[in-house]
Amino acid sequence: MLILALESSAKPASVAVCDEGALIGQYFQNSGLTHSRTLLLMAESLLKNLGITISDIGLVAVARGPGSFTGIRIGVSAAKGLAWGADIDVCGVSTLEAMAYQTPGSGVILCPVMDARRSQVYNALFKWRGGSPVRINEDRAISLEALAADLKKLGEPVLLIGDGAAMSHCYLSALGISCRIAPNLMRWQTAYGVALAAVDANHIRAIELEPVYLRPSQAEREQITEATLR
Repeated sequence: MLILALESSAKPASVAVCDEGALIGQYFQNSGLTHSRTLLLMAESLLKNLGITISDIGLVAVARGPGSFTGIRIGVSAAKGLAWGADIDVCGVSTLEAMAYQTPGSGVILCPVMDARRSQVYNALFKWRGGSPVRINEDRAISLEALAADLKKLGEPVLLIGDGAAMSHCYLSALGISCRIAPNLMRWQTAYGVALAAVDANHIRAIELEPVYLRPSQAEREQITEATLR
């Protein structure tokens, strides 16, 4: 089954076509351009260059979060539109789990970290076992202090992945935690990781797909504050 995967949860945007777990083609862009300008054009161009049409695709997969609120909305909306028009299933996967899938490695804790602002990172921890990453904990928004405490308890070498890797490396290594940053080609969120995570995940109809933000948006926080002050 051919999978068309989309990733727009952070600054990079990417689109991939995979045959189950085998990568056929991927476009990756880390230019800072708005994903609403690039994502669907990348998908259309990739399909055209591969000689594939949307009717050949069996599943549309997308990173549903956590990450940039705007980026997630763009990716989920694009996935729903493509799947709805072609009458095929979709699969929304965790951005963090997708990063773990694209970074195989034994003997280390896989630690995806995305800058969540407000002195926090989006994070989950994984161990690679039996050919796939196994979760240690659920996706969360967490302070670096709390993350460091968890990693100290585990007491194993750590591989950092994601746009928060450099920031986290400085903080964690200063505390004596054994950690390193994933190689550049594995460090950033990619649609290939999304496709890998989607192979054995739950496939649903487009109308059921929803983003996962983990915490309220800035607008929602302001509304809560205003309601509290009334």
